[in-house]
Amino acid sequence: MANTQDIRRRIRSIRNTAQITKAMQMVAASKMRKAQQHALAGRPYAALMNKVLVSLQKRTDPRFHPLLAVRPLKKELVLIISTDKGLCGALNTNLFREASNFDSAKTAFVVTGKKSRQFIARTKRELLADFELKDSPSFVEAKPISKFCMEKFLRREVDKVSVLYTHFINTISQRSVVQTLLPISSFGLPKSETAQAEIEGHDPMIGYVFEPNAEVVLDSMLPYYVSYQVFQMILDARASEHSARMVAMKNATDNANQFIKDLTLEYNKMRQAGITTELLEIATAQMALGG
Repeated sequence: MANTQDIRRRIRSIRNTAQITKAMQMVAASKMRKAQQHALAGRPYAALMNKVLVSLQKRTDPRFHPLLAVRPLKKELVLIISTDKGLCGALNTNLFREASNFDSAKTAFVVTGKKSRQFIARTKRELLADFELKDSPSFVEAKPISKFCMEKFLRREVDKVSVLYTHFINTISQRSVVQTLLPISSFGLPKSETAQAEIEGHDPMIGYVFEPNAEVVLDSMLPYYVSYQVFQMILDARASEHSARMVAMKNATDNANQFIKDLTLEYNKMRQAGITTELLEIATAQMALGG
């Protein structure tokens, strides 16, 4: 059974841990706000770009563009967007659980994030490229990733490109998502909007004229669209990472504080029991001397 000195040592150790997790919580909260703003700010632009591409699709024959070509699936390229650091709950665990569902014999991987690189090395899967990104990457810094994926697809080295990332919903909710990047089919529209457009069969940009013509605009926009999709996914992944880390550190701090309270209560009980025992010994000794 632990004595009071051991309990004091444990309380001191846990209090130091709680200070560290509290500091990490505050840092993650600061980064989380910026990452969430960046992720949410880009969504209206992405939605408008989707509408433009749907309009272009209705005005052209998409079969003539190589980025829209649907081929029999022999080899798939999967881009995994993970974190560089841990301590973010089950975020990476859920991500790699989805990655394990891909057939390693027919799948090659491109990764960004140290955790995904470690996962690929540990599971001995085929790794084609590893990209490093800053904590708050810009569009220009993320563009080489999409360019690499497009080159592999256009060279027919792979027949499909998918992206595995963590979609940001809110601070306490993030979901691992596998989204097809190439070939471009639904242009990433939300299912409700896609279904509505198919039912109504109308041009979402009716009244607009594309110059010099829709084909030229489509050829110019598709590579940019793919790059922006990857960039938006990276922003979502960053917002999810900092949100998950903030929540995880908050839970760790709360658990540490609760543990300190429980140990303090146990310590006080032991002290009280020790004092009571000493008083009984003194009283017994006095009675013995008096007798």
